[in-house]
Amino acid sequence: MLNIVLHEPEIPANTGNIGRTCVATGTRLHLIEPLGFKLNEKSLKRAGMDYWKDLDVKTYIDYADFLEKNPGAKIYMATTKAEHVYTDVQYEEDCYLMFGKESAGIPEEILVENRENCVRIPMIGEIRSLNLGNSVAIMLYEALRQNQFAHMQTEGHLHHLKWE
Repeated sequence: MLNIVLHEPEIPANTGNIGRTCVATGTRLHLIEPLGFKLNEKSLKRAGMDYWKDLDVKTYIDYADFLEKNPGAKIYMATTKAEHVYTDVQYEEDCYLMFGKESAGIPEEILVENRENCVRIPMIGEIRSLNLGNSVAIMLYEALRQNQFAHMQTEGHLHHLKWE
């Protein structure tokens, strides 16, 4: 099972959106506190729609707690400061994709200790970053693709008509 890790997320709508993506992909969501919202906030549930109840989510009091409870976790860290592109990585089926808070990203103290596992999503110009939910979706679907979309439905069906 793939894992998404949000380090101190601040915006409930982003986390709700990411939670919905996790449910749709069979991915576990890990939230590292402090959070910029309460887990029962309306905006969080609204963005996650009625999927939030089906979400496999775990919370941690801080990054050290996360590491202690997930020993040996292979963690890839998304950052605009990385030297490698996210598509350069071969994602294991049980790896962790970590993203930082919207206003500041993953703390540099964590990044420098994990240089070889830091990856970036290419952008042009002086754009500071992509939306957190979009970044999660981009990297998660690359990891899923590399693992042949294991256990996922890959064919769609029309509701009223048939494909010719």
